[in-house]
Amino acid sequence: MISAQEALIRLKEGNTRFVTNVSSDYPGDINSKRPELVEIQAPFAIVLGCSDARVPAELIFDQGLGDLFVIRVAGNIVAPSGIGSIEFAALNFGTPLVIVLGHSGCGAITATIEVLSGRSEIPSHNLHSIVKRIRPSVETLLSTELRNNQKDLVKHCVRANVRSSVEHISSGSPILEELIGNGRLMVVGAEYSLETGGVDFFYDNHVGDFL
Repeated sequence: MISAQEALIRLKEGNTRFVTNVSSDYPGDINSKRPELVEIQAPFAIVLGCSDARVPAELIFDQGLGDLFVIRVAGNIVAPSGIGSIEFAALNFGTPLVIVLGHSGCGAITATIEVLSGRSEIPSHNLHSIVKRIRPSVETLLSTELRNNQKDLVKHCVRANVRSSVEHISSGSPILEELIGNGRLMVVGAEYSLETGGVDFFYDNHVGDFL
């Protein structure tokens, strides 16, 4: 298995190919690779991303069959099932890298802002569970001057929500904490731009700084 830094480079290079429209020719590779994946898989990165149909991880990182272990949920929030899925991949496959992937104009973020601003109501208990997890990131920013600029507010809330998910993954599981502490797992935040197709990697719990 490659290292976390090598995995990160591989994703960055893949996204560059996606943005510049020089993606790898994977259709032929899929047919030849499929038989070897029947018994075993070895994804080099775990991606916790939003369910938004415009943000398919395999495409925007230009990766093929079996390369990524993808978990998708509205607002890229961290729930117990998500933590368990990350633990599963890290322990069973030795996957060294977790990417929390938010995206510009996230509908879950916008909906949470609307609810907290009193402009809409939550129609179901299940949707409430999503808003509840996004709320801390949004609530803090709603008390600042950003509340007067919807576009900037959403932009900052998207990143705050990604950082919150990174921190939750990094400190919400003894198993993951141990793997991180031993240098066997790295958790990185990122944001996909719907406008450009580019991914900005901006937070790394391993070095505790901006990338």
